[in-house]
Amino acid sequence: MTRERLALLAAAGCSRPGHDSLHVGEMAPPFPDEEEGHKMSGTVILIVVAALLVTVLAFWLLSERWRLLRPSTRKVMREAGLRRFLNLSILHGYIYACWIYPYLNLLINYIFPRLGPRGKKWCSDRYHGKVLTTEHAKAIIAIDQDIPLRDLEQIIPYPIARDLVLKGPPDVAVYECPCRHARANPCQPIQVCMAIGQPFVDFLLEHYPKVSRRLAQSEALELLEAEHERGHLHSAWFKDACLDRFYSICNCCGCCCLGVEAMVKYDTPMVASSGYVVRVDETLCTACATCENACPFKAIQVNEKSVVNWEACMGCGVCVGQCPNEALSLVRDERKGIPLDVRLLAQEQAV
Repeated sequence: MTRERLALLAAAGCSRPGHDSLHVGEMAPPFPDEEEGHKMSGTVILIVVAALLVTVLAFWLLSERWRLLRPSTRKVMREAGLRRFLNLSILHGYIYACWIYPYLNLLINYIFPRLGPRGKKWCSDRYHGKVLTTEHAKAIIAIDQDIPLRDLEQIIPYPIARDLVLKGPPDVAVYECPCRHARANPCQPIQVCMAIGQPFVDFLLEHYPKVSRRLAQSEALELLEAEHERGHLHSAWFKDACLDRFYSICNCCGCCCLGVEAMVKYDTPMVASSGYVVRVDETLCTACATCENACPFKAIQVNEKSVVNWEACMGCGVCVGQCPNEALSLVRDERKGIPLDVRLLAQEQAV
């Protein structure tokens, strides 16, 4: 007898053969196969939930290097505050910090090539760099005064992630450059990027002990000078998921750096100018094209003399350091924005 037929009989108060009749309004007892189906569904749900919990726990323990909660993670959570927990910014930051190498590999090789104009702006508003001259990069390392939380609205031309917090002299750790890790044949050396200040330095050292190390102030200054001599640019990086503030100095090359590639290849305004531009002394220029080859932003062309594209020049100074004839120099240009000079910020703080 079909289920539909039984339902009609039950509604009419009829009985199934060999069973007591059902009163009107009573429901027929479920069939054994229905009960089994409900039990099976419940079991499947429990298995899926348990698998998800186990996966999350395994991911967490792997991220924390088989500890439940490392001290540096606890410190980051305290500084993040309730707001970043509620908007999940702290989760984004944790994934970025713990898995920075696959994160940037995904961004460089799969996401950026597919972004439209709105996506590029959204990304650059939240994740961006400020080009530094070598002098200004060294000043960050050498500063001996504290700079409390400061919104760099006039210096970092983005609506989000532009805060600066420094405790002088800042803690510094060097780690292997994630941008170079994402390349098939990266430039050498790889261990050149710097985490600056707390809680970022301790988090890096605890979660990446094999590819990072703490630097003394003198070592950090020597590294900056060595990278400048290699023709690599310095940039200060800010990210919304990193407490909305400055956390790193990148010392990268034009062929590997995510920020440079975003600017040059994908027309994404991910890097802000240092506030300087290059000036050419035509009496010293021999049109050797060393500067054209060295410029990471493709801002110099050489015909009879070197010609600088003002719009494209970010004032990094790489060409200045590479010119064999000392024909190039950096000059301040107010149209290019305000330099990130922590010495001036410290002076303003002291007033």
